[in-house]
Amino acid sequence: MTIEEIVCNYLTLKLGVVAMPQKPKRPFSNKVFVERTGGTGRFIKETTIAIQSYGESMYEAATLNDRVIEAMNDATEVMEITNVELNSNYNFTDTTTKEYRYQAVFDIKHY
Repeated sequence: MTIEEIVCNYLTLKLGVVAMPQKPKRPFSNKVFVERTGGTGRFIKETTIAIQSYGESMYEAATLNDRVIEAMNDATEVMEITNVELNSNYNFTDTTTKEYRYQAVFDIKHY
């Protein structure tokens, strides 16, 4: 199982929202999109994951982002994840599609 799948499954259970590794073609809200942006390692891996939180409003996206951060602080509950650190956190609204979203980037150690 990939780290993206592990994080998606964890967030779906923890937050009660749909977390997916690929953004669907049609618009959606109150969903989380998980994307690997980098990584290294062979046995203990270090992966950078960007998690985008979408909402109907800026407030909903920001609130969901805060919930994602809280959940990821506890992600070591998952056996494969050994450490999680918040790398950055910011408004990431898509001005082209007018979709409200926030993005939190995490550095994750896992095996």
